[in-house]
Amino acid sequence: MVLTDEEREQLVRWSRRAKSAQSLAVRSRIVLSCAQGLDNIEVAAKLGVVPATVSKWRRRFVERRLDGLLDEPRPGGPRSISDEAVEAVIVATLERTPKDATHWSRASMAAETGLSRSTIGRIWRAFSLKPHLVDTFKLSTDPLFIEKVRDVVGLYLDPPERALVLCVDEKTGIQALDRSSPVLPMMPGMPERRTHDYARSGVTTLFAALDVSSGQVIGSLHRRHRAVEFKKFLAKIDANVPADLDVHLVCDNLSTHKTPAIATWLAAHPRFHLHFTPTSSSWMNMVERFFRDLTVDVVRHGSFASVKELSYAIIDYLAERNLNPTRYHWRAQGAEILAKIKRAREKQESLVQST
Repeated sequence: MVLTDEEREQLVRWSRRAKSAQSLAVRSRIVLSCAQGLDNIEVAAKLGVVPATVSKWRRRFVERRLDGLLDEPRPGGPRSISDEAVEAVIVATLERTPKDATHWSRASMAAETGLSRSTIGRIWRAFSLKPHLVDTFKLSTDPLFIEKVRDVVGLYLDPPERALVLCVDEKTGIQALDRSSPVLPMMPGMPERRTHDYARSGVTTLFAALDVSSGQVIGSLHRRHRAVEFKKFLAKIDANVPADLDVHLVCDNLSTHKTPAIATWLAAHPRFHLHFTPTSSSWMNMVERFFRDLTVDVVRHGSFASVKELSYAIIDYLAERNLNPTRYHWRAQGAEILAKIKRAREKQESLVQST
């Protein structure tokens, strides 16, 4: 096999590709090795391929030279949707809304552009566009946002010695809902069935303190969530935590956590220390994750004829969970959170200025 200078130069360029077009790089190395006088078996051993591969690309190069090393056209008809049509769909999706709706659907975009619904769906999937989905967010206006973030995250990632870190909050308005007819159990090929209407039997409030280190939960049920009930819950925590440990409570800025009665109680119990999350930042309190589990496991699919029945279900759930507690792991660093919030604020400000 004899190469011209131009062919050798091009093959060397292709063979040096470190990341892109690796298949073309291997083919080029095969031809360059063959040009050195090596046979198929020697080239295969040198490059770590099978002899049949060497034979294929040697033959392709002899027949068509450099063009023989390029991939052949894929089978199937040519693409019928132009780049301009794809761009028009993307621009319309991102910059306009239909006259009679708040967002595009595949049907409305198909009617707007003249393309089929399946084509619109493929374009949206290719560019990860989902007009029907909306994410919500809330930026805290707390003037001490940075200080509170660092304080709470510091407790999670580096808790103090001889102390217990508890995430405390109230899950209010847990409704005891009783379906108007008995629930039909799940059967093979058929899900559980229940009536859409229900009778309200009252509500209860769960005060919960999640132990960050173990995942265990101290819980207390009350009909209301005033400072009186919160004070009783603090007394229960005091009774359940060993006397030689300090207690650091992470809680939100609810007014019942800051009343004079609570301040007096805390002054009489100096081992208790309150750490407040920033306003509108309930996501920083890990007990919210436990509340989600409670909702999914007990409340959402339950049917309760009375508040008492609901309360027993919650108490049983807490008892079983504490036998095999689930620990939640906080991984976000304070700097990461602050940087993300900063980017969100900058983006929000730029949108406001542009409008």
